[in-house]
Amino acid sequence: MIAKYGIDNFIVMLVAGVIIIIIGVLLSNYYGYFAVALGVLLVLFAIWFFRDPERIPPKEILEDSSILLSPADGKVIEITEVVERNYLKTNVLRISIFLSPLDVHVNRSPATGEVEYFKYYPGKYIIASHPKASDLNENSQIGLKMKNGQKILFKQITGYVARRLVCEVKTGMLLHAGEKFGMMKFGSRMDIFVPLTSELYIKVGDKVRAGEQIIGKVR
Repeated sequence: MIAKYGIDNFIVMLVAGVIIIIIGVLLSNYYGYFAVALGVLLVLFAIWFFRDPERIPPKEILEDSSILLSPADGKVIEITEVVERNYLKTNVLRISIFLSPLDVHVNRSPATGEVEYFKYYPGKYIIASHPKASDLNENSQIGLKMKNGQKILFKQITGYVARRLVCEVKTGMLLHAGEKFGMMKFGSRMDIFVPLTSELYIKVGDKVRAGEQIIGKVR
């Protein structure tokens, strides 16, 4: 299934790919073969990038409100202690997940709770894997009060290639663990800020899957 957040981009890329293929067929020479190959690759990339596979949250979340799911597919590139000044306003653990252009880019809520804080910040477009990208790049921040009373913050962050955030979150909304809320397009980063007392089941270098993989518990 194609993600609803990327239908516009998907249609543009699909049409462009088909046009390139048609031009290549009409040329019927070396350049035509190259054009056909390029058009096919563009169509396949559009289908792959904007895919929205079904994800089933683990049954444990119904019994344990402290469970934290991964909000994004990708690779864990950093787990470090930082000061979060906007919502949690204290020292916390920051978990950073880097999304390559080949990863699923649909984002899902890491826990069930009420959105108490939402803020969009325009910013720069440095490489998403850079340590300063969390603070300097364009981002959307969601502060969530979990059912167990704990507070977490997760942040969609653009990268050098990704310059388009889609976020359907509003203050006062109730988000359910694993629920889709937006998308980051063409390579990006997701940061999750959790209390220092949280128990994490992941480490730097691990690959994670949004909406179905338990990455820790927020105590």
